[in-house]
Amino acid sequence: MPRRKCTRHGEDYPCTCAMGHLYRFVEPVVLLLMMKKGHSYGYDLAGELRDFALTDAAIERAALYRTLRQLERNGNVVSEWDGDGSGPARRVYRLTAAGERHLEEWATVLDHVSKSMARFVKESRKVLAGGAGRRQTASPAKPPA
Repeated sequence: MPRRKCTRHGEDYPCTCAMGHLYRFVEPVVLLLMMKKGHSYGYDLAGELRDFALTDAAIERAALYRTLRQLERNGNVVSEWDGDGSGPARRVYRLTAAGERHLEEWATVLDHVSKSMARFVKESRKVLAGGAGRRQTASPAKPPA
């Protein structure tokens, strides 16, 4: 059976693109980037998202800006307009102390998820190696005599 190719990345499957978009994982990536940079414009963050993405699925700019607005509503990020007169004003985002704590929470959660996924993969491979294609089926019921 020939290997399929990901229509987005051109790479062999399995590719997480086929697994669906995990928009929720945009948040920890944004928090990490902001922690590293100190402050940033949304446009700059968008350019770096791919380098830190947790799945192969592309992170759309709309998801980035929705995430930034939600982080701001929750007090994890603050923003202000930065207009120096040389061009259009742009919104600059900064991580708050609450945002740093939220990044720590994400790191803990993702550590647990990572360990759970590793256990799942290990068990799946063990089961598959022990009997790929074999299924446990109930014995057919005997007809009444």
